[in-house]
Amino acid sequence: MENYVSNLMAEVKAKNPNEVEFHQAVQEVVESLTLVMDRNPRYRKAKVLERIIEPERVIMFRVPWQDDNGEIHVNRGFRIQMNSAIGPYKGGLRFHPTVNLGILKFLAFEQVFKNALTTLPMGGGKGGSDFDPHGKSDAEVTRFCQAFMCELFRHIGPDTDVPAGDIGVGAREIGFLFGMYKRLKNEFTGVMTGKGLTWGGSVIRPEATGYGAVYFAEEMLKTRKEDLKGKTALVSGSGNVSQYTIEKLITLGAKPITVSDSTGYILDEEGISREKLSFVMDLKNVRRGRISEYADKFKGAVFTPVNPKLDHNPLWDHKAECAFPSATQNEINGKDAANLLKNGVYVVCEGANMPTNIDGVNQFLDAKILFGPGKAANAGGVATSGLEMAQNSMRIRWTREEVDARLFNIMKTIHEVCARTAEKYGTPGNYVNGANIAGFVKVADAMMDQGLV
Repeated sequence: MENYVSNLMAEVKAKNPNEVEFHQAVQEVVESLTLVMDRNPRYRKAKVLERIIEPERVIMFRVPWQDDNGEIHVNRGFRIQMNSAIGPYKGGLRFHPTVNLGILKFLAFEQVFKNALTTLPMGGGKGGSDFDPHGKSDAEVTRFCQAFMCELFRHIGPDTDVPAGDIGVGAREIGFLFGMYKRLKNEFTGVMTGKGLTWGGSVIRPEATGYGAVYFAEEMLKTRKEDLKGKTALVSGSGNVSQYTIEKLITLGAKPITVSDSTGYILDEEGISREKLSFVMDLKNVRRGRISEYADKFKGAVFTPVNPKLDHNPLWDHKAECAFPSATQNEINGKDAANLLKNGVYVVCEGANMPTNIDGVNQFLDAKILFGPGKAANAGGVATSGLEMAQNSMRIRWTREEVDARLFNIMKTIHEVCARTAEKYGTPGNYVNGANIAGFVKVADAMMDQGLV
């Protein structure tokens, strides 16, 4: 089996050179799946894993647009349609300067397993552009989104591919994208999720990823007869995921003490209260300012700017019991993981996609802490997108209480499935193996049923 893993990874790296994030995502899954391949040689014979690793379709296109000064810019647009074995492609669009093919393939690959875990009929996809919406006027963002959709509309649809938001794509961008799709296709369909509440969106969608991560952490703690009340939590990021992670932590009696953006992080040892969270939401969602303003507003809070010379992120070097990495991929390295463990953290629940590198993951698993990997812990966002699709199809709208209850039950089910699967395959408490195996088996069985697809 060791040769199988090494040969498969060598092939992946040869076919996809320089796509290091994609290699990392595949390696983590492949290592978990050795347990499955030993028991189910039919998967190896049918090369199901090799087929899942290869996207069904990769779409790349140019996006020319004009800024407010009349200057023309050209960005790249992407859509990775990874796997549709259990439903239409589903996954967000990311607008950020770091976007490239390798990052989107890693995100799409993760999305396949995450969506399978939600219990909803959704395949996996991801897309976006290297366009940076920060610092752009509403008119410039509108023109870019319209230009982007002028190509993307050919490849998506409510029964084919249903994009959502991601980093850099919030309610504003979803609105501009959907408006252009409707104009081009002359139809009002549930082609995107994350829509406004007055035109097909679902309540709880902005909150869902953060709420879901906290629900998953609470379920992990229940296995030790504990809960979040009174626990100190480190949270990274300051977008939707971190904002609503903090909100739900406060509701459940925990004390979040950090928040961050690309310029640095805030440490507030008194705890981030609802009043302080409201300030962060206004700062980031309305004024689009920098998190350093938090320290100017609230006495006792300390802002630490990013220092690229450091080999670790000091945000993860504070006393706490819980950590919720909610910013971006690979924000926790081996040194960060060691600092978290040293400072007493024994619950790590990933709100972002693959925020911990392989060294960090292995340290958490070796220490036998409660570690919720992103494809399980942050599945609440796409789960609620799936609930939005269901509401669109039925032309109805559920209440906040109904959606939140469904979200909670989905996260509870994901936890149960991951825990049960990990135990079945001889690694109790290992949610990484549980998530990877449970997601794979569902997709693999569907592919086997459908023939050579």
